[in-house]
Amino acid sequence: MAMEDERKDGAYGTPQKYDPTFKGPIYNRGCTDIICCVFLFLAIVGYVAVGIIAWTHGDPRKVIYPTDSRGEFCGQKGTKNANKPLLFYFNIVKCASPLVLLEFQCPTPQICVKKCPDRYLTFLNARVSQDWEYYRQFCIPGFQDNKGLAEVLRDGDCPAVLTPSTPLAQRCLPAIHAHKGVLMVGNETTYEDGHGGRKNITELVEGAKSANGVLEARQLAMQIFEDYTVSWYWIIIGLVIAMVMSLLFIVLLRFLAGIMVWVMIVLVILVLGYGIFHCYMEYTRLRGEAGSDISLMDLGFQTDFRVYLHLRQTWMAFMIILSILEVVIILLLIFLRKRILIAIALIKEASKAVGYVMCSMLYPLVTFFLLCLCIAYWATTAVFLSTSNEAIYKVFDDVTTCPVIGKTCNPETFPSSNESRLCPGAHCQFAFYGGESGYHQALLGLQIFNAFMFFWLANFVMALGQVTLAGAFASYYWALHKPDDLPAFPLFSSFSRALRYHTGSLAFGALILAIVQTIRVILEYLDQHLKAADNKFAKFLMTCLKCCFWCLEKFIKFLNRNAYIMIAIYGTNFCTSAKNAFFLLMRNIIRVAVLDKVTDFLFLLGKLLVVGSVGILAFFFFTHRIRIIQDTAPSLNYYWVPIMTVIVGSYLIAHGFFSVYGMCVDTLFLCFCEDLERNDGSQERPYFMSPDLRDILLKGSAEEGKQAEVEE
Repeated sequence: MAMEDERKDGAYGTPQKYDPTFKGPIYNRGCTDIICCVFLFLAIVGYVAVGIIAWTHGDPRKVIYPTDSRGEFCGQKGTKNANKPLLFYFNIVKCASPLVLLEFQCPTPQICVKKCPDRYLTFLNARVSQDWEYYRQFCIPGFQDNKGLAEVLRDGDCPAVLTPSTPLAQRCLPAIHAHKGVLMVGNETTYEDGHGGRKNITELVEGAKSANGVLEARQLAMQIFEDYTVSWYWIIIGLVIAMVMSLLFIVLLRFLAGIMVWVMIVLVILVLGYGIFHCYMEYTRLRGEAGSDISLMDLGFQTDFRVYLHLRQTWMAFMIILSILEVVIILLLIFLRKRILIAIALIKEASKAVGYVMCSMLYPLVTFFLLCLCIAYWATTAVFLSTSNEAIYKVFDDVTTCPVIGKTCNPETFPSSNESRLCPGAHCQFAFYGGESGYHQALLGLQIFNAFMFFWLANFVMALGQVTLAGAFASYYWALHKPDDLPAFPLFSSFSRALRYHTGSLAFGALILAIVQTIRVILEYLDQHLKAADNKFAKFLMTCLKCCFWCLEKFIKFLNRNAYIMIAIYGTNFCTSAKNAFFLLMRNIIRVAVLDKVTDFLFLLGKLLVVGSVGILAFFFFTHRIRIIQDTAPSLNYYWVPIMTVIVGSYLIAHGFFSVYGMCVDTLFLCFCEDLERNDGSQERPYFMSPDLRDILLKGSAEEGKQAEVEE
């Protein structure tokens, strides 16, 4: 008892006074942090107002459908271009102009068409042949054949030349192909420009590249979407397997905690060992194959990840990473072997608590559903805000000396305007979406507010789940005769207490974390825009700020988690709970180092086991390496799409199940520290902890204390 008295009189705050009537979470409590609750309500009202404004002004079609020179959508149902889904450029060569990068629009007329041209024709030849009707469908709508050749080409009524094209991302781009290393369109290496001259195919290539630069990401997204459409049910099967594995692991922990922990450790080592062996076999198999010795730096970025798997350097990198991870885990297990035994005892106690509050395993579904609502509202609002601009029209001209190039214009009044008289060959065409009104100037601020509210609400949902689980598991710990003294429906009672009394406290903790996360997002935004700068001091300062705020976020998450446990038990406000939790942890800092982080490490191994097993199975399945079901796997553009989806989804599922155990361990650990300070194990003040937990935790703490004294 001398050690306990010394700990109570330590420098880290004052422990709770003994209260003989205290038997777990307090039921008679009052509302806390009401002001922050009001702020959250007002912020949600403002968030709804921002969403309504965004939905009123926004139009997601702007990012889905291509737009012609008049700002009209191609292929959109209910419009005059509903049966014209493709965008056709009159002169694709002009897309190589620097204006493409400045204005994000080619300085050439564009129209919506049903099909891309499939033949080579010039305006001069087509007008006097039977191909004229075919050619006319690629002129601007309403074109009247009553002008001369020079006048038609000057006004941009028709393209000077048609070249065979293929649709890409709903745009018609020249059908350029290579024949024996020579670029050709059709059977020609040159083409007529429609003005009596001939040009090289390379000019078409440059124009197509510039036009295609902003479309490659979209094309990649379309191919990924196609992969999802043919593999979604296999992805769901993989996620179901991950869920079954996680649930089976949790159920076995309830009855065989010690055995399961060691089995998990051994399996993780074996899975990593097999990964190293597989990488080595692939590395040796590729020896001597043509092209396998190309370095990753020389290859550059490739959207088809299968290319990397044919390089020896890729498998060498995988083997080195897995080997380092294997060695680190083995060394940690060797040095933490005694602490692992102590952590297993805490996991056993957590397994009993989860077994008596079994419905807690289903609560992550509630958190997942609420987070999905937050993500859906944020994403929808962000899309509508980003598409709530107006169509901006600019002056484009082939003559670079035209003084009004790039100025804003009105397509309806432009033919009779002074700009048209100054530059007879200029055109007023759609450039991009923007605006100069007060609303458009406030769009950036509204996007920041949208991100901030997403962080605030998401953190609030996470806080609600932590308080709910902490209250339920604290009810189990502080039941003297388990499970007879355990209240009925502990999870529902804890949930109702959290919402009724502590919405303000949860909002307070979530607000602090949301502010830090929003600042981190702003820093990332600034860092992306400062990458081109040569100011080394600015880069150094930005790196320091990002590192500091990352550490601050981690600390706030740790403090909030323990503060929520104190709120669930005592019903105090956020600041008081955070202070009491912090000083309680400081008074038991040795136990925190011994137990809390070791159990987190063991749960991490459990997640790695589930993710690694399902990931390996998905890799062999989607790469057609399982001979029995080789023909069952779908054909994909990028097989890494479903594999990465299964891996990420499996981790989230495993994290959801193990987070319940993690919250249970943290709650029991904090209750254990409180129990030691409130009680002494006598008949008048008995411990609430189980005898097995008391013996191993007190023994482990004594051993750590002796080791610390020897080191001093």
